[in-house]
Amino acid sequence: MLDEGAGPPSRSRLSDADLSAMLLIRHFEKSLLKLFEQGFLHGTTHTCLGQEYVPVALTPLLRDDDHIFSNHRGHGHYLARYADPEGLLAELLGRAGAVCGGVGGSQHLLRERFLSTGVQGQSLPVATGVALHLKRSTPGALACVYTGDGTWGEGVVYEALNIAARWELPLLVVTENNGIAQSTPTAQQMAGDIGGRAAAFGIAYERFTDTDVNRLRAALRPLVEQVRHASRPFVVEFVTHRLGPHSKGDDSRSPAELRAVRAADWAAGYAAGHPEQFDRIDAEQSRRVERIVAEVLARPLTAWSPR
Repeated sequence: MLDEGAGPPSRSRLSDADLSAMLLIRHFEKSLLKLFEQGFLHGTTHTCLGQEYVPVALTPLLRDDDHIFSNHRGHGHYLARYADPEGLLAELLGRAGAVCGGVGGSQHLLRERFLSTGVQGQSLPVATGVALHLKRSTPGALACVYTGDGTWGEGVVYEALNIAARWELPLLVVTENNGIAQSTPTAQQMAGDIGGRAAAFGIAYERFTDTDVNRLRAALRPLVEQVRHASRPFVVEFVTHRLGPHSKGDDSRSPAELRAVRAADWAAGYAAGHPEQFDRIDAEQSRRVERIVAEVLARPLTAWSPR
């Protein structure tokens, strides 16, 4: 566990690559909310504003032969894995060059060994099955599944954990606990805690409250290697914050709650500690996303058809 309690955001200097990845995700997500306001995006989307550091810290520890299972709030997971904002935005806008031909949309992405779904808890049993396959066919590879705190209210989660524990599967469960499940505070809907639930199945568990990518990655490295080489499941919980609404405009939190969330934002803390680097890269990624939005909007609509 790192920085237990309400400590200050990260102050250690990040590499330009890590900070660029985090700010790319930040500006990409902000652009989606603007595109909805302008009528270019339809349906819904769930941004990961405030949570960008989690997949950026974890992704370099994952291998090409690992499988990643994402969820409804998964743009950051995808961008940390592939750095492909053009393809992702084309998918959301239904334009040429889309990752899934424009039919997967915001929540249902498939690329190589990356899969996301909008159904709460659905990825856990699928990832468990893939972990069994990897144990038999590709020793050392793992299945990494991202969940939210609300996902722990789904019964299928516990069936999957039971199987993963009994069969000793290389399954890494990453929970981004932002303290609110759509509009219900986690404390009002969860009895006990995630650590206790993992312990009930004899599954190892670690909880992080830090936002420092350097420290997180160093702490995560041996945990990920343990999943690989011991072929045992592991649950990792990140206590994080959701800056934006649940989806595109439905935020039920009070002004005081929102002020507290913004005060804990990793970006504000990092900008205060490293203003020159932050301002330079923030401007670069802002301009980059602006160019991508203009370019993708100019593309023709996707010509996908079922086969």
